[in-house]
Amino acid sequence: MRADRSLPRRAVAAALAAATLVAAAGCRHNMHDQNKIKPLRSSPVFADGTSARLLPAHTVARGDLRADTAYYTGNGADAKPLQQIPFPITREDLQRGRERYDIFCSPCHDRLGTGNGMIVRRGYKRPPSYHIDRLRGADVGYFFSTMTEGFGVMPSYASQIPVEDRWRIAAYIRVLQLSRSLSADQLSPEERKRLPARRGEK
Repeated sequence: MRADRSLPRRAVAAALAAATLVAAAGCRHNMHDQNKIKPLRSSPVFADGTSARLLPAHTVARGDLRADTAYYTGNGADAKPLQQIPFPITREDLQRGRERYDIFCSPCHDRLGTGNGMIVRRGYKRPPSYHIDRLRGADVGYFFSTMTEGFGVMPSYASQIPVEDRWRIAAYIRVLQLSRSLSADQLSPEERKRLPARRGEK
């Protein structure tokens, strides 16, 4: 009768598997129980017995100083809305402003800025048209601060639209307003050539 030679092999394999499991558990155990300070727990390391540490005096998180209050609030030193956008606006800025406007603003204000957006047609309170005298005469900083802080039923968009994009949207709102009030006489000859011909004109 032949001896079963597979038994020792099985025993060796089982022993190796057990050793591997013990080693793996040992690694996890050591990492799990490493020295560390848990938040809001007591600690003998510091004299006051707490693990929580106050930030050093005058510490500011990187990127959060916001010393340029006009840029971040839309208001000047006199707390009045800025009359000018605080950086030069390029064609690319206006294109970006239009894109962001179409995404975030047109659902209420519609793409022409008349206040007849899709959700307004579904029952949401209608915002004023950008083309009324009050808003045509408003400083550009007013539009920025309204996007930042919200107004009436309009919520703040500060968490959704970055600061620079809010300025770009404000610039594009100015373009929408000009599109309704600018006469052909105020255009350059090259710009007038691009206007569609009136009916009956050649």
